[in-house]
Formats: sequence, C-alpha cells, structure tokens
Amino acid sequence: MVALNKLQKAPPYPVEQALKRLGENLRTARTARRMTIEDVAQRIGTGKRAVMDAEKGKASTGIVVYGGLLWLYGLLAPFEELADPLKDQEGLSLQSAKGRKRVRKSGGLDNDF
Repeated sequence: MVALNKLQKAPPYPVEQALKRLGENLRTARTARRMTIEDVAQRIGTGKRAVMDAEKGKASTGIVVYGGLLWLYGLLAPFEELADPLKDQEGLSLQSAKGRKRVRKSGGLDNDF
C-alpha cells in the first residue's frame, strides 16, 4: 500500500487557498469556453472526477490534470517561465551569494602504476 502524502491530506493554508483559486479560475475558463466537464475530460484524456476535483482545488489531484487543463484553455504560457531557472531571480541571487564551487578531494586516483 502506498503511503499518503501529508501535503495531500492537509496542505499549508496558503497552498490550499492557492489551489482553490486555481480551481475556481479553471472552472471560469471552462464555462467561458462553453465546455462541459465531459468534453474537457475527454480532450485531456482523463475522467470527469479528475476535472471536478481540479476545479475544487483538491491537493490530491495530480499536477498533470492541472497542467492538461491549463494547456487546453491556452493558459499554460505564464507557468512555463516558472520552470526556467534563469528567470528565478531569488534562486540566482542565493546561488551567487554562496560562491561555492565543486571541489574534489585531493589524494584520489593517480596515474602512478
């Protein structure tokens, strides 16, 4: 039996609220396009329950369902830059502040046979 992720059962409050807002926005996008849950589920290759759960903002819904819905509605572009490490300004500044470089231990292998 697979262990349940604690984040799925009780995510932090800001995460829970963000997922609910995302779900509401996905529902609004679907209804604005005059699509039914059945149509959407068929187009992204999932079941009706998964779409309904995403629109409720359930944390247990797979990210691939959220991604599929965003793609279907043409809303995926703003999220693509989240995956670009060069646009993560905070991460870049933290990385440069560390100033560490990879160092190998001396005394390792040598060419002395």
